Formats: sequence, C-alpha cells, structure tokens
Amino acid sequence: MQIYNTKQLKELQEEFKNTFPFLKIEFFSISHEIREGSDEKYLLDNELTVGEVREKNIAGFLSLNEDMPVGVFEKLFESSFELNVQVYRKSHGKWLQTWASDVWTLGEQNNRSRILGDVDRLLAS
Repeated sequence: MQIYNTKQLKELQEEFKNTFPFLKIEFFSISHEIREGSDEKYLLDNELTVGEVREKNIAGFLSLNEDMPVGVFEKLFESSFELNVQVYRKSHGKWLQTWASDVWTLGEQNNRSRILGDVDRLLAS
C-alpha cells in the first residue's frame, strides 16, 4: 500500500480489500493496544485524506503480508504512518473488530471470514 498525505482513507481501504477481500479496515482518531478494540465514536470518515488525520508528512509503502499477525499489522500502521487502524472480519452477517484474535494472521482472518460468509449463505438457502 502506498501511503501519502493526499490519499483518501477510502483508497487505503480499497487497496486492503483487494488483497484481503473478506476483511476490511477502519480508521480511528485514537490508538488502541494489541488485543484491544476501538470505540466506534472515534471512527474517522473515510472521505478524509491521510494528511487530514495525522500531523507528520510521512510517505511510504506498507506491504500487505498474509502471514503478518493482525495486531502487528495494526501497530505497524500506527508506528510507521501515524494512522490508527482496526481490522474487521465478517461473522454471521456482522462486521466484528478482530481484537480478540489479534494473534491470528491476516490470511487466517481472511479465510475465517470467507468460511463464515459461505456458511451464512448456505444457511439462508
């Protein structure tokens, strides 16, 4: 993911979804610790640009690696780019923050969400 000040948060979300189609990321105005959720009242509008939600002008590239634990990915986003991100996966029709399973990799989370989505479709038919 290319990260720079004029890029909108929704563009980062789309890039993430292209790699992990069964997950999503949301951005928050405050940080959180590993294995801790984010309060929805601090959710940022995805129309904002990166530069509008942080103080420093830090540009760079963040690799999306399926073997990276979710908690590490979230902390890397924060420490490298001053962006507070939370990963979500779908479970039985609802988007859930992955804080309870931050030790799972992005690939494991994506697969789990894919499977639960398939189960939900089967149960609906």
